[in-house]
Amino acid sequence: MERILIICFVLFCVIPFAIIVPFYNRFVTLKNYIKEAFSTMDVYMKKRWDLIPNLVETTKGYMQHENEVLEKVTQLRNHNYGSLNNQEKMDINNKLTFGLSNLIATAENYPDLKANENFANLMAELTNIENDIAESRKYYNGTVREYNTAIQLFPGVIIASLFNFREENLFEIEDNERKNVKVEF
Repeated sequence: MERILIICFVLFCVIPFAIIVPFYNRFVTLKNYIKEAFSTMDVYMKKRWDLIPNLVETTKGYMQHENEVLEKVTQLRNHNYGSLNNQEKMDINNKLTFGLSNLIATAENYPDLKANENFANLMAELTNIENDIAESRKYYNGTVREYNTAIQLFPGVIIASLFNFREENLFEIEDNERKNVKVEF
């Protein structure tokens, strides 16, 4: 009888525990990778966020007739970055990417602006930051993909639902960003 109790204990307590713990630990590890990846991306997005006012001020004097483009970028930039949640940061940064693309395309119509040393320096800095953001987006999306896959596969899906692990959103561009920016000379 004692032997049966031990076997039952092992079957109903030890084996499930031995299965659940590694899955739970993997989900926690992947969740931490996502936080780290977003944090890295967030640093670069904040750098771009801080660069935008300088870029707008530099272009204002040259682009008198392009107020709509400048206003759109400035309006997006007027949010308090620190008060935004992660999803809001991703959404606004997607819109900023599109707005900055329009600003840069519009700047092509102003040779004096393109020749301005401040503008050239800001554009070089912006290009570097955009490259860093693109790389960090790839890393972030890779960690999100790995996590989402882990919580969707069996038996992980059961364990994930037991401990309330939910899918994370990928950092995707919006439909309007998929269109080419039209440059006219």
